[in-house]
Amino acid sequence: MNASVPAEKIRLLVLIPLTEADLAALAQHFDVHYAPDATQREAAVAQLGGTVRAVLTNGTTGLSADEIDAMPALELVAALGAGYENIALDHARSRGIALCNGAGVNADCVADHAMALLLAAVRAVPQYDAACRAGVWRDALPMRPTLTGRRLGIVGYGHIGAKIARRAAGFDMTIGYHNRRPREDANARYFDSTLALAQWSDCLVIATPGGALTQHLVDRAVLDALGPEGFLVNVSRGSVVDTAALAAALTEGALGGAGLDVYEGEPEPPQALIALQNIVLTPHVAGTSPDVRAATVRNFIDNATRCFAGEALLTPL
Repeated sequence: MNASVPAEKIRLLVLIPLTEADLAALAQHFDVHYAPDATQREAAVAQLGGTVRAVLTNGTTGLSADEIDAMPALELVAALGAGYENIALDHARSRGIALCNGAGVNADCVADHAMALLLAAVRAVPQYDAACRAGVWRDALPMRPTLTGRRLGIVGYGHIGAKIARRAAGFDMTIGYHNRRPREDANARYFDSTLALAQWSDCLVIATPGGALTQHLVDRAVLDALGPEGFLVNVSRGSVVDTAALAAALTEGALGGAGLDVYEGEPEPPQALIALQNIVLTPHVAGTSPDVRAATVRNFIDNATRCFAGEALLTPL
């Protein structure tokens, strides 16, 4: 009797930076080709495109229609995280290509970070830290407001928005939200526009997807509605907030403060914001941790395994 021949591994093109441990985990299941920068990506698509059956990317890196056309065997495109704004979804769907993301996998981590940014902005934690290191005692510093009991508006009540609401409830905050449509499971007040929500809110957290539909959703009118005692936090995509309007509002004192994990022009620092003292900035790390990265890789493996077995995806787009 002939010995059984192992099935050939599916060729996977990875377009985003991963750790050696991540790549090793993927290599147990796929024939992995790693192309995390533009030069490697162009070469991989040109040389291997005819045999690639799956692509792993993210919302920022994306995958273009031209690249999809260069991969006639492509069956699955996956975004490692929740975002997918730069993937040519309609073009992929026209080819019958399956699409998935990591929706919900990093939601706890992002929600934790959103609350950390909110607390840091409201309580001026970075400024107090700097003052303490410089030998400045509290009597020389302005007092900061309390977060507990304030009104929190959440723009985008998906996996992340819902978890932010749960955490905010621990601070006895009253929760409002704006979404494309009301959520029956939301224990919060619904507002039919971002502007109306901002007018009601003391603090506004942005957790909505990026893309053309939410470009500069938070503009000067929204910032003015929050007002000089209001606070803005963005853990979604930098494109959702008008950077110039935010810089002007913070400079003029028209907004109390802000905390951003994302900003326009990433990865370059936001030049209009970095000199300001009433903003807290982190470099798009809200959804990253060793635990989250391992979970997102497992989620992709599970989705891909289901896809190539003809089963329903866990987190389809």
